[in-house]
Amino acid sequence: MDFLILIAGIAGLWLGTELTIGGAMAIARRLQLSEFFVGLVILSIGSDLPELAVAVDAGLKGLLGQDTSGVVVGTSIGSVVAQIGFVLGLTGLISYLTLPRSFVFRHGTVLLGATILLFALAFDGRITRFEGVLLVGTYGAYVLALMNGANVPEERPRALAGGGLSSWLALIAGLVVVIASSEVTVSTVVHIAQTFDVSEAVISVLVIGLGTSLPELSISISAILKKRTQLSVGNIIGSNVLDTLLPIGLAAMISGVRFERQLLYFDLPYIFVLTTVVLAFFITRRGVTRPEGAIILGLYGAYVAVKLMQF
Repeated sequence: MDFLILIAGIAGLWLGTELTIGGAMAIARRLQLSEFFVGLVILSIGSDLPELAVAVDAGLKGLLGQDTSGVVVGTSIGSVVAQIGFVLGLTGLISYLTLPRSFVFRHGTVLLGATILLFALAFDGRITRFEGVLLVGTYGAYVLALMNGANVPEERPRALAGGGLSSWLALIAGLVVVIASSEVTVSTVVHIAQTFDVSEAVISVLVIGLGTSLPELSISISAILKKRTQLSVGNIIGSNVLDTLLPIGLAAMISGVRFERQLLYFDLPYIFVLTTVVLAFFITRRGVTRPEGAIILGLYGAYVAVKLMQF
């Protein structure tokens, strides 16, 4: 029964995110906001609402004396691996993925640097409130650098499609569903871990991490169908920078986060290696085709197999 509730909670996170993004994009069009702002704020941050909601909910539970660090860290790490391994590998099987080398070097370096920073801060087994501020501040600096360094094109105002009362209701309803679903998800994972005497982090990595990557998968498939493959890959890389820094940082700012040694010495290095392999494909092979997509999926499958052995 707990597993069914967990699936329902993850489905609620996905549905709430879809409602929130849809409503926000309609409102943005009505307000004639630029596509750059829509892509940076609504798509990249909006698609990560599940991870952020889970992190904040778990952090608040920490204030009440319930240690849910495994859920926070496991969800964040699981989401990063699922996006760079499963989502990007699957989209590579569907379509030829390319990125400008300048984008790969700039944002790939940030992603690898974020992984190293998280490893360094968690090396003592805990992320303190101050270190949480440092993680959140690093992501904030990254966003500011994007906004200041990007060449934002002049855009003609578009027709005021949507953005009325129904869009605001969808936005509010989506946020309510995400918040409620995060509470259900976190509580259920804790109960399952206690019942079966397994690590909360392992369940979060395998189940929540993959489930909360559904918005990115939806965006990537939609971008490919519209022949905008660079948007698909760019969203995944930008989302991974956020998932590495922001959820754990926010939870740590609230109540501090404990970092399991297994996640520190296996999962984070695996993320670094997997990310390096993917970036190397974009640099040396000028993109990801079906063979590279199959390799990436294989690396994700190997990771899942290792995690399943920890049950």
